[in-house]
Amino acid sequence: MSSHSVTADAPKASPFKQPRAVWAVAFACVISFMGIGLVDPILPALAEDLQASPSQVSLLFTSYLVVTAVAMLVVGWVSSRIGAKRTLMAGLSIIVVFSALAGLSDTIGEIVGFRAGWGLGNALFISTSLAVIVASASGGFTGAIILYETALGLGIAVGPLLGGELGSISWRGPFFGVAALMAIALVATIAFVPDLPKPKQKTSLSAPLRALKHRGLMTMSLVAVFYNWGFFTMLGYAPYPMELDAHQLGLVFTAWGLLVAAFAVFFAPRLQARYGTVNVIYGNLVGCAIVLIAIAVGVNTPAVVIVAVILSGAFIGNNNTLTTQAVMLVAPIERSVASSSYGFVRFIGGGLAPYVAGKLADATSLSVPFYLGGLTFLLAIPVLASGRQLVDDAEKAAEESDPEPLAPTLEPVGPLREDGARPVVVAVAVSVPADDIVDAAARIAREAQAPLEIVHLQETAVVGDSAIADSDLEGDREAVRHHLKRLSEHNVPATGHVLTTVGDHAAAGRTLARHAGAVGARAVVIGRSRRGAASQFADGSFTSALTHAAPCSVVLVDQESEARELTTETLTALSQEA
Repeated sequence: MSSHSVTADAPKASPFKQPRAVWAVAFACVISFMGIGLVDPILPALAEDLQASPSQVSLLFTSYLVVTAVAMLVVGWVSSRIGAKRTLMAGLSIIVVFSALAGLSDTIGEIVGFRAGWGLGNALFISTSLAVIVASASGGFTGAIILYETALGLGIAVGPLLGGELGSISWRGPFFGVAALMAIALVATIAFVPDLPKPKQKTSLSAPLRALKHRGLMTMSLVAVFYNWGFFTMLGYAPYPMELDAHQLGLVFTAWGLLVAAFAVFFAPRLQARYGTVNVIYGNLVGCAIVLIAIAVGVNTPAVVIVAVILSGAFIGNNNTLTTQAVMLVAPIERSVASSSYGFVRFIGGGLAPYVAGKLADATSLSVPFYLGGLTFLLAIPVLASGRQLVDDAEKAAEESDPEPLAPTLEPVGPLREDGARPVVVAVAVSVPADDIVDAAARIAREAQAPLEIVHLQETAVVGDSAIADSDLEGDREAVRHHLKRLSEHNVPATGHVLTTVGDHAAAGRTLARHAGAVGARAVVIGRSRRGAASQFADGSFTSALTHAAPCSVVLVDQESEARELTTETLTALSQEA
């Protein structure tokens, strides 16, 4: 449909103009995301120098992931009591100590034990890093998410490269490298990150386990168990049949990491919008299964293994984002608790896989673990199918914009909307000064003799395996109450809702468009985006998605311009379209 511009463009905000606190945490995120890929290039060297079997070396993954899984159950309890900054510092400190101790070790058993401590630090860090970046960012929620996505991409891509370069000198190099870089990040965090307020509500120790009683969350968590089983089988054992040195392995897994990052950040949201969450996950699980079976069949041909591993990055990147998004869609609980529950279950699967694969390889041949990994990807499909209706229903609810009303005690201001009346919908957010936007929408509604509906959008962004909402529900309600009260003082009838969305910025635009269609809106009024071209490319354009999908006119209001008045031409055009 058409769009109408009220005023001139507002200045664009850059996601990379951030305070030092954000850059300190972003740097630590890059190093943290290096964690898994960093050790892959040195696995054969570890086995040779320490006279260990591949199954013994695989325990580096098992100890790291199992401890991370268990720690996910308590990180919410810890963070809600000591605060995000102290939790972050504790995680960084533990990683520094245990990665350095791993580098000083002389036996595979010692390294496995110290990797377990590293897993504890990693759980504390990853559970709070995204929240700290969002809380500290000056470029708004979207800018913080883009910076986190950038750190994710750099960490996944650079981790194997750095591991290969340092590992070509000594297998101890990657461990000491992480210790040194994380020590720098720790100092920067202490110096630059301010104390952040503790959550108003403390998380109980039992909350993540109790959350698993929800069928949707448990179903998606079991899907993740099978998926991570196959994924970490590949990570733990694919380096051996490649027959490459540490430097060459680093280059292979860097290519793999680039595909993981690109598909997790850029392609997954677009594929989900086109084909639906479940359908894309089905396709990725089949793709992952084909890749692992190809490795199993060609295990004695290094070129086959190399190509298969690199190509798997596309499927893994998509799946990491979309399974997390599905969890956020179906879990009817607080986002942080859902993430802890989901992380606990999926990391357990990832941790057990290398251990079992090692035992199978020792007892049979190196191809058998890959056949089993391919089978686990396929087993995830019927598990997902058993809960498909839950995901579809959650997506349908978002698409049909089944908004949550404000508190029952909050009555609509002015007369109730009559059945069949076509409203003017105005979308607002906590982070945007929206009084002028609402005033512009009120004038359109008055001129069109239409009711006004205020929709507050709460966006939950999914970045790889992490998810975070841009505001809390009570704050959203309070923002709408503010507008309703102000309008009431001017005798403008209005109603209000909170509409939650999961996905990127463009997904929020499509969800609002579907809501406009469901209520038969005459027009949708929004503020003009201050996000630059880079932000819109990375996170999608809310305005473009809304304008493309909305069944009515979209009016863009520049809330910072001194030219507040809607033009006669705009009002006339809207009146004719109505």
